[in-house]
Amino acid sequence: MRKRMMTALIGALIASSAMAEETRVAAISNAPANLTALPASTVGRVLKDAAKGYQYQWPGVYFDAAFEGRQVYFNVGAGDVILRVLVDSVEKARLVKPAAGWYLVDGLDNAAHTIRVEAVSESQAGPNIFGGFALGNSGKVLPLSQRARQIEFIGDSHTVSYGNTSASRDCTEQQVWATTDTSQGFGAVTARHYGADYRIEAISGRGVVRNYNGFAADTLPAAYPYILFNKADRDNSSNWWPQLIVIALGTNDFSTPLNPGEKWQTRAALQADYVASYVDFVRSLRARNPDAYFVLWATDGANGEIQAEVGKVVAKLKAAGEERVHFMPVNGLTFGGCHWHPSVADDRTIAAGLTAFVDAHPEVWAARKKPQ
Repeated sequence: MRKRMMTALIGALIASSAMAEETRVAAISNAPANLTALPASTVGRVLKDAAKGYQYQWPGVYFDAAFEGRQVYFNVGAGDVILRVLVDSVEKARLVKPAAGWYLVDGLDNAAHTIRVEAVSESQAGPNIFGGFALGNSGKVLPLSQRARQIEFIGDSHTVSYGNTSASRDCTEQQVWATTDTSQGFGAVTARHYGADYRIEAISGRGVVRNYNGFAADTLPAAYPYILFNKADRDNSSNWWPQLIVIALGTNDFSTPLNPGEKWQTRAALQADYVASYVDFVRSLRARNPDAYFVLWATDGANGEIQAEVGKVVAKLKAAGEERVHFMPVNGLTFGGCHWHPSVADDRTIAAGLTAFVDAHPEVWAARKKPQ
């Protein structure tokens, strides 16, 4: 009896081992003939081009698909990007500056799967390209379920997750790029907690009216309306109406002294311009998102100046009748990431503050109404 049981057990272990073939993600020199396009759900701002595929530049953009089969293909274009490849919500590969071309994901069970390709690095210098998913002859296209919840995160380097995985505050430019991971940032952490789709509309170094140390470039509100940073195409997504919009702007406006030649003669003038412009920005977002709930958060940096001015923004909005807005001060971060930026641990602290607020205000998830 014991011998038969042992034989059966060994057989089961061998069968289990054979079934649990390791998933592989690898570049291939040539794609097989007769591939079938696998429809992708895109989350984030993308410019679809028949020849180039999906162009994207804002951080945190991801592409999802569902299929049945043992393998799936995807295509990427040239560009400096870090991509996470997830199958059934489990990371299977991290591709750093991948070569342009086709990639094969195989070694899967012959069953239903989801796949995600997610950009986690920042790409201010230029857009990247995703060429889409495809299946071989044995694969089957499956419908992809849509998530009911959407959250948008707007901000600067703190929202980008600038150098958040670094073990040191001292980083070269390349190390900053390599240790930036939006998938571990507070935005992605918060969204996963609620099973929500998310967008990261953020650019390092940008402010509301003033960029870091006064450098010349579009401020975040100036860049915000566009799909790519060249401002050629405005974003008019028909499937993006977030219930929650989380904004953190002001670090770059206030973290450095005013320089000679800047437009503000005094700190008070900068503060007044910031508050008025931030209020206008939120109102422009409200016009497009009539039912969204806004959370504006700020650290205690710049000797409390950021929190003081963001508090004025929220107070002015409320005084004008805005009810669905909340100010969330964030204190006590370690800023252990590159160049004194929030670390992964800090990101979890920020996410915990957001989830505590949302859990206490379930009305955040009220039904959305698309503007007429």
